[in-house]
Amino acid sequence: MAQYDDDIAVTPSGDGRRFAAELDGRWTVGGGLNGGYLLGVLGNAIRESVPGRPDPISMSAFYLSPGRPGPAEVVTEVKRDGGSLSVVAADLVQEGETRITAVATYGDLDRFEGTVRTTAAEPELPPVEDCVSTEQMGEEMRALAPMYQKFEMRFPADGLGWAVGRPSGRGEIAAWFRFLDDRAPDAFSLVTICDLLPPVAFDLGLPGWSPTLELTVHVRAKPAPGWLKLRHLTRNLAGGMFEEDCEVWDSAGRLVAQSRQLARTPRGT
Repeated sequence: MAQYDDDIAVTPSGDGRRFAAELDGRWTVGGGLNGGYLLGVLGNAIRESVPGRPDPISMSAFYLSPGRPGPAEVVTEVKRDGGSLSVVAADLVQEGETRITAVATYGDLDRFEGTVRTTAAEPELPPVEDCVSTEQMGEEMRALAPMYQKFEMRFPADGLGWAVGRPSGRGEIAAWFRFLDDRAPDAFSLVTICDLLPPVAFDLGLPGWSPTLELTVHVRAKPAPGWLKLRHLTRNLAGGMFEEDCEVWDSAGRLVAQSRQLARTPRGT
């Protein structure tokens, strides 16, 4: 089994709606567990709750408190299970406190998938081999973000101003993505991949932790094998919050997932 699948593993506790998990501390960034990783754990329990519906179609999650490495429980409640789709509510709980509450629609993309048609423009990135890898980051950065042990991103050299104190101000970050153990991307992993780029506020000159308040992911198609292209965009910063829109494009040039989250502006900025 690939690392990602091990890391999001859940164990049924007997009543069909409770699942035990062990949250992996190597998915931390800046001292907190990554929100996309936590959504993967929660989403895996939902998948176990509705056999025959392997693919997340839509997930909306509210982040109530930061998750911590260690034991956790996911409690699910099937709201609808008929026809081609199931709707499930779920909470991720630690130490008696709900960390995330979510509602998701699951199905089987093989029953729906057809041509992906979009008016969105695929990001133009230099070839993978010409981009700067997260594996080239210094030890200080790798210590700050242990989750980079799990995957690799490659950024255009001219798009890294945010990392060296010269943000573009456009509110856009894009990169190539792959799992380091060569696990092929699939529909399920997209719920995590949508939240793995650095916060787009970095490109506005606002570095620091940007806590997610709400995250919605739409999975549009099963990705083709190979590197993915990720792009984060923002257009509005107000009231101490900003939105972050993500697009995930596969190696066949298809838009396979989208997400939007509302996050807090980094504290102290």
